[in-house]
Amino acid sequence: MRNITVLSGGMGGARFLQGLLHGIEGDLLPGVSPDARVTVIANTCDDWWVHGLKVCPDLDTVMYTLGDGIDLERGWGRRAETWSAKEELAAYGVEPTWFGLGDRDIATHLVRTQMLDAGYPLSQVTEALCRRWLTPRYGDRLTLLPMTDDRAETHVAVADPESPSGTRVVHFQEYWVRLRAAVPAETLVFVGLDQATPAPGVLDAIAGADLVVLPPSNPVVSVGTILGVPGLREAIRGTTARVVGLSPIVGSSHVRGMAEQMLTSIGVEVSAAGVGLNYGARTGGGVLDGWLIDERDADQVARLEAAGIATAAVPLMMTDHDATAAMAAAAVALVR
Repeated sequence: MRNITVLSGGMGGARFLQGLLHGIEGDLLPGVSPDARVTVIANTCDDWWVHGLKVCPDLDTVMYTLGDGIDLERGWGRRAETWSAKEELAAYGVEPTWFGLGDRDIATHLVRTQMLDAGYPLSQVTEALCRRWLTPRYGDRLTLLPMTDDRAETHVAVADPESPSGTRVVHFQEYWVRLRAAVPAETLVFVGLDQATPAPGVLDAIAGADLVVLPPSNPVVSVGTILGVPGLREAIRGTTARVVGLSPIVGSSHVRGMAEQMLTSIGVEVSAAGVGLNYGARTGGGVLDGWLIDERDADQVARLEAAGIATAAVPLMMTDHDATAAMAAAAVALVR
């Protein structure tokens, strides 16, 4: 295997990519060439505009993580960050005060916004930003693509007794950052997603892949939104590559993030089997050839295999790069 395409959300996808690249460089993945190329198709439905700046959380998390600039403790934003601009904006009473842009991070958003304002599409802007963060380390081995150049956003309907309808709709960032996903998500609204088109290079990355990986990112608002771009799910169904995913649910709960809340909002069983069956087998019109679940969920293997999805139960905790590389190796072995 020389070409691997990964559909990634934020931190879960970025950490998997670290292990995958570690495995490739260390020749730890049997069947994968040590000079294999990796293309990352990143979710952009978390994107939003704040203080006049275009913020792309998942793109930036992948870029900062693989470029060794991420704040590991928070799992987002820049390391050694300061917050003077945020404090000054709050002193002026400028909303939203609950969403902070660090002083280092602001530079990325300023460059992105200036380029977008000059007429460059997001895919070209991302390529330019990656020349700083990824090219020095990986050369042409790694390519980061937004799923679309078009504006597409996830919004969440939550209960609001003061609203005439009994609900109000907030941007995904408000649900995640201000509300901390602590209130039920009644409905998800994907604004603009059904009109979006795949960014340049996205369909080629799927068609030309030897392996397509769905990492343990949120299956609804990360991988799910990528698959929601018109034409992308069909491209995965039609590729000659094998398609394998890794469960974000371990022991009937998400490891981190909000997969449980999002799955509940769309009526999908919160389990490793539930997520795998929701993606579906390619033989039955879904997207998976293989599905890795954690060893503590081994009792669900038979149910998944009965649905036509090759399944294996292995340790799925990304405790370090070696452990994550072992997960990637198991994914490759499952569908080789």
